Amino acid sequence: MAGVGSIVLGIILLFVLIVLASAIKIVKEYERAVIFRLGRVVGARGPGLFFIIPIFEKAVIVDLRTRVLDVPVQETITKDNVPVRVNAVVYFRVVDPVKAVTQVANYIMATSQIAQTTLRSVIGQAHLDELLSEREKLNLQLQKIIDEATDPWGIKVTTVEIKDVELPAGMQRAMAKQAEAERERRARILLAEAERQAAEKLREAAEIISEHPMALQLRTLQTISDVASDKSNVIILPLPMEMLKLFKSVGEAAETYKKKAESEKNTDVH
Repeated sequence: MAGVGSIVLGIILLFVLIVLASAIKIVKEYERAVIFRLGRVVGARGPGLFFIIPIFEKAVIVDLRTRVLDVPVQETITKDNVPVRVNAVVYFRVVDPVKAVTQVANYIMATSQIAQTTLRSVIGQAHLDELLSEREKLNLQLQKIIDEATDPWGIKVTTVEIKDVELPAGMQRAMAKQAEAERERRARILLAEAERQAAEKLREAAEIISEHPMALQLRTLQTISDVASDKSNVIILPLPMEMLKLFKSVGEAAETYKKKAESEKNTDVH
């Protein structure tokens, strides 16, 4: 009988140890335990060591760290009827573990689905230029909409980033042609502006030379010096400005004499 009593006592002690072990719970710093007592929520506990009532209470562990959700590629059409393929990444975390357990069956899957539908909706309301050049604005809009949708589940969406935007090959070629035409237009504008500035500078130089004739002679000497420094077979024969004026005066006098002679001849004929 003593042996049977020892066995029974051992079984009882083992059962007590198992019950006590199941009553002890330890959760990490980044975790919380949602406690259910007879099916009713009594709150969240942790971090650290705590006890629950075996059989009557159950603990559901929830991770509070920020999670990274990769939104799969979504095919949609922009507001200006351009088909695009867009994917994104969502950063979120649980701020209310009780709601995350009681308000939604799987908060990770639910957040993923709402992120996909919201991404398609927002891209469908934006023009292609906005999608390419104002991505930060669309990121903020996505973050606000998804955060408002997941707030009843105790989820806080901190960041939403659009990663890649894939365009059809035809649209890529059209955009490349547009960019090339824009660069060519800018080049022509710069060239025309340079020509205008050069013409203005030449006009100013001509006005200065007309007011100061010696400036032309100095410029002539400078040109001769520049050409002389170059090793070539070019021969320059400079003529003084006074000689050029003399040739001009002689030409004008000859022209005047010719006109006068023709006039006298016509008079004699009459």
